[in-house]
Amino acid sequence: MSEVAEVVVVGAGPVGLAAAIDLAQQGVSVVVLDQDDRLATGSRAICWAKRTLEIFDRLGIGERVAAKGVTWKVGRLFHKDREVYAFDLLPEPGHERPAFVNLQQYYVERYLLDRAHALGDRIELHWRHRVTGVEQGDDHATLEVATPDGRQSLRARYVLACDGANSTIRRRMGLAFKGEHFEERFLIADVRMTAFLPAERWFWFEPPFHDGGSTLLHKQPDDLWRLDFQLGAQVDPEAEKQPERVRPRIEAMLGHDDFALDWVSVYRFRCCRLERFVHGRVVFVGDSAHVVSPFGARGGNGGIHDVDNLCWKLRAVLRGEAPEALLSTYDEERGRGADENVTHAARATRFMTPKSEVERLFRDEVLDLAVTHPFARKLINSGRLSVPCALTGLALQTPVTDERTDLPLPGTVCPDAPLLSAHGADWLLRHLGGGFALVAVSDAPLPAVAGVRCVQVHPEGTVSAAGLVDAEGLAAERYGSGVLYLVRPDQHIAARFEVWDAVAIERALARATGRLHEGTSP
Repeated sequence: MSEVAEVVVVGAGPVGLAAAIDLAQQGVSVVVLDQDDRLATGSRAICWAKRTLEIFDRLGIGERVAAKGVTWKVGRLFHKDREVYAFDLLPEPGHERPAFVNLQQYYVERYLLDRAHALGDRIELHWRHRVTGVEQGDDHATLEVATPDGRQSLRARYVLACDGANSTIRRRMGLAFKGEHFEERFLIADVRMTAFLPAERWFWFEPPFHDGGSTLLHKQPDDLWRLDFQLGAQVDPEAEKQPERVRPRIEAMLGHDDFALDWVSVYRFRCCRLERFVHGRVVFVGDSAHVVSPFGARGGNGGIHDVDNLCWKLRAVLRGEAPEALLSTYDEERGRGADENVTHAARATRFMTPKSEVERLFRDEVLDLAVTHPFARKLINSGRLSVPCALTGLALQTPVTDERTDLPLPGTVCPDAPLLSAHGADWLLRHLGGGFALVAVSDAPLPAVAGVRCVQVHPEGTVSAAGLVDAEGLAAERYGSGVLYLVRPDQHIAARFEVWDAVAIERALARATGRLHEGTSP
């Protein structure tokens, strides 16, 4: 193992492996340490959101995840024995990736691990390496590591703590993990069976087959189905995991016993976060930085979104292209994302598990009204499903000076659109990410800016042998004709320009890389 590394990633789960791949693809050498020597057991995180799938595309595993996973976008909500309403999470066409793909975490880890191996010596993977101590200097951090060959010290310019909800590094650094703890326990069961049910998310409040609790049903690959049952607070978790307790619940739900148990777990959760994610040379990513309930699929997705936000900034700092202060915007931007996720998760839990008669009466009245009154449906909360956090108004984004409300704002993720290229059918997001880019739907030449790629989309109907063409007019509809965008390496919009001004573009680029603060001269 190298004694000095640019970046050490602690934890080889989905978040740690994604971070290692993202950095390695940008030319940063990475050492990954994990105290285990195997992939995840049980399905664990299964719902991968559209934005996460787009990030997986950039990391080189998007196609494998989409091909193996179960695609879905429709959710159905039930109260007792009747359907309240159904919703569509991606009602508009013209996106390469669907609203969600369900795929067991162990598959995602396997695909990420394969990708890490494919990157060769840019990533060193070390299993059964447990971090036992952390010390920081001015320009590095030192890790003490217990390995199969004895204790070793490892220095790194930066350490990414991707070691999960019970983070050893967070604990050894004595950092407070503040938030709300929930006493309710829930049962997860992976059930293997042949069932001709649609690939949808079904959620029941007080179903007739499970007295008093909520229940969730999801389809997975390999004839596996994820079932969640609310159990209450006063239960014995070990007893509830036993087949003689689990099977009757599932039989009551399905109406038959033709299934096999593949994996069972009983859990209780918390909604907590660190006050700051960047602590000198140690940066916390994923569950080590923030944890939420599983309702809304905001845990695993949020961790991948952390990686997407952090790694391009870290690479710019390591290469001297941006000041170290750029890393503080990871705190700002992903802190907003963590706050959104914690808030939505806590509210969902309170709606699902009312603690007073007044709360229960409110919930039941909302569910009854929602059957016939669309306004009430916005009040139902069975988990607000993961969407990308908007970074609008934060430090790296250049505010717009026009008044157009029909175009994406700086801080939002670039919308996808179908294109035509020399290779045939194509997609806009395939051409964005990994570096800064100027994007416009226009026939006019784009301005040249050092270190920035130009992604020009010609209007629909244009004949272009080498360039990109707006296949269905959706790129112009979503971005506007002739409007110029500066896009960050994580596919978020940094600035939008109605008038192409070289000085304004250079200033926006300086701002997006932390080299310019509002009120300073170019």
